[in-house]
Amino acid sequence: MGKNYLDENIISDLESLLLNPNNGKKHTILAIDDEENNLLLLQRTLRNKYTILLASSGEEALEIINQRGKDISLIVSDQKMPFMEGTEFFRKISGNYPHIVKILLTGHSNIDILVESINECHLFQYVLKPFEPEQLCLIVESGIKKYELSTSKINILQDLSELFYKTIKSIANALDAKDKYTHGHSLRVTLYSLALAKALNLNDELLEEIETTGLLHDIGKIAIPERILLKPGKLTEEEYEIIKTHPELGTKLVCGIDKLKLISNWLKHHHERYDGKGYPEGLAGEDIPILSRIIAIADTYDAMTSSRAYRSALLHQDAIDEIKRCSGTQFDSELVKLFVSISDEIELIKQDPHGCYPKYSYLDKLMNSTEAVH
Repeated sequence: MGKNYLDENIISDLESLLLNPNNGKKHTILAIDDEENNLLLLQRTLRNKYTILLASSGEEALEIINQRGKDISLIVSDQKMPFMEGTEFFRKISGNYPHIVKILLTGHSNIDILVESINECHLFQYVLKPFEPEQLCLIVESGIKKYELSTSKINILQDLSELFYKTIKSIANALDAKDKYTHGHSLRVTLYSLALAKALNLNDELLEEIETTGLLHDIGKIAIPERILLKPGKLTEEEYEIIKTHPELGTKLVCGIDKLKLISNWLKHHHERYDGKGYPEGLAGEDIPILSRIIAIADTYDAMTSSRAYRSALLHQDAIDEIKRCSGTQFDSELVKLFVSISDEIELIKQDPHGCYPKYSYLDKLMNSTEAVH
């Protein structure tokens, strides 16, 4: 039932975006011309189908854009105006409003100047003056269709991106739920990793990758038999060898997904050791990807500070001391120093991971910005 509900809602949302991207409202067009008669002609020509905003100069138009920019679908601007020409105005707004369709009215037919203007200002079309109102209406109508198609694609991609990351979180939660002793493990490892990555001043792109890796770092355990994964006692040597396959299994699971290909490498190596005695490939030192080295420290800290069927959790400080002891052998010594320096922060996360998640999560910010756009 849940799957059908999800599928129907996604399809409904996408159909809504494709068929009615402006939610039934009239599109808003900004018309700019320093000659009043021309401005009134533009208003008369377009007002039956669109909401029209008028500006008699580039400066006045910039003020309108600052106040109403998100509402505007298309701009028709004269080229020759005092103080600020139409192309200069379009250049000023193109960075912040790339999806507004831009139409230039000009009395000049110099092809080189027009081509340069089209390239620089991302013009949809230029119209030579004097123009026939019917001709302008057809051009504007085409511009509005372009705007609808462009914004529909953006909204669809944002919706799919949000769905993608929600699915990742659901997979992580489902994995942790298999074992009451690992409940919340993926979330905590992700948060410890993000705290360490932020202390390293890694950029947003890497923070997104490390968050995704943290949430999915144990996904390979889905393929491990539950009799081994949930065994309350000590594993046999054979069982341990099976457990050790989970990084490679996880890599196989995600590497076929384009958006996850990059993190498959970080995920694969999160059980390597700095001294080369880890698995699956026995990488050593800086041959181990830095994101994998970060995950390794976070993963071990969480394992030590979580209870298991066969042992009680270590205290925070005892776990920190153990990580310090393994500096340079199991872990990157520079990352250990940094992890120890933020140990108070790590303990706060340990005490309230769900409360801390909005502060550290890159993906949450991404999804919240998507919702704000909608």
